[in-house]
Amino acid sequence: MKRRDMILVVDDTPDTLGFLTEAIERADLTVLVAIDGESALELVGQITPDLVLMDAVMPGLDGFETCRRLKQIPHLSHIPVIFMTGLSDTEHVVKGLEAGGVDYVTKPIVVDELIARIRVHLTNARVAYGARAALDATGRFLLAAGADGRILWCTPQAERLLGGLLPGADGPGRDAVPLAATLAAGLTRLRQAAPGAAETFTMELPDGELVRRLEFSYLSPANPDEYLFRLSEPAAGRQEAVLRDALGLTAREAEVLLWIAGGKPNRDIGEILGISPRTVNKHLEQVFAKLGVENRASAAALAIRTLAARA
Repeated sequence: MKRRDMILVVDDTPDTLGFLTEAIERADLTVLVAIDGESALELVGQITPDLVLMDAVMPGLDGFETCRRLKQIPHLSHIPVIFMTGLSDTEHVVKGLEAGGVDYVTKPIVVDELIARIRVHLTNARVAYGARAALDATGRFLLAAGADGRILWCTPQAERLLGGLLPGADGPGRDAVPLAATLAAGLTRLRQAAPGAAETFTMELPDGELVRRLEFSYLSPANPDEYLFRLSEPAAGRQEAVLRDALGLTAREAEVLLWIAGGKPNRDIGEILGISPRTVNKHLEQVFAKLGVENRASAAALAIRTLAARA
């Protein structure tokens, strides 16, 4: 039996609650009811609705503040909130959207329009939450490509690895266009490969004086004409080991030095490694001391020479 979507209606007017409950249930949706903001927040602590229909103006905790508090709860922040209001002026519409709402309807409510909006936002939320769940389950170095292999979106960590290959980015010189075409073709072949064929696609990406090897593996469809891939950099581990052993560094210091040699600033290195820029700087101070150098350029040059000698 198919699960019915659950709609939480928050309104302090009994007549409105009765009218909306009947209309929503006729649309084959399940209704939960709260008469004020406090009750709504208490209820979502026990049952997670699929969408919230929120009266904007209520005594006590109004709809705007209730929505803001709901969005501050990590596991509930994805729930779409549609505001109901008799206030159609721009100020209150903007206030509702700034509070985290996805839409609003004005009173008196037109039932067919309301149900249509509810269904649209339920679908959008299901797609968005599905993609978010996939990211959480499979890791952070992910990207999505279209049927033609062109990148549609990627996580921040993958973005920093791909750099100029992303649409609209400043590419690494004149090689950006052919490299992007190579990537698109490789991702398309990988997605279309028969079962048992090669499970990864590898390409080399110039990064300053270094050449980085990026490895892509196909995961699954994300949405119609959108396909999810995992990105990794298998060569990085070997390069880090070379720097660690040759220069007497810790594993983390070797990681930081490798990215310094690739021309990355502290902020990007922190995002890639999952540490703060301040922590990156502390590791860098230790690297300078161990290598006997005074700046990033000297450290990067020594790292490049070390890697070239062991290649």
